[in-house]
Amino acid sequence: MRELLLKSVFVGALGASAMLGGCATVEDVKHAQATADQALSAANQAQQTASAAQSSAQSAMSAAQAAQQSADKANTDIAALSTQVQDLSKRRVAERD
Repeated sequence: MRELLLKSVFVGALGASAMLGGCATVEDVKHAQATADQALSAANQAQQTASAAQSSAQSAMSAAQAAQQSADKANTDIAALSTQVQDLSKRRVAERD
């Protein structure tokens, strides 16, 4: 991703200088370089932001998986308790009869 952005910046700078042909002044070249530097800086910041977002997403996924495991265990426990209650209810009815 970063390499693609770097290549895009340099291709843009070369394209701009090619459009100017042989009449580019030193000032124009400096301006093009400054623009390319700003674009590179913005691309680096975007990469850092994307990396942080990915890290946050992975943490959220881990938390969601842990929550799912807890919910699954709770459902298993509820099913076991429900079976026990039914068994006790059947015994009680059998003892009354």
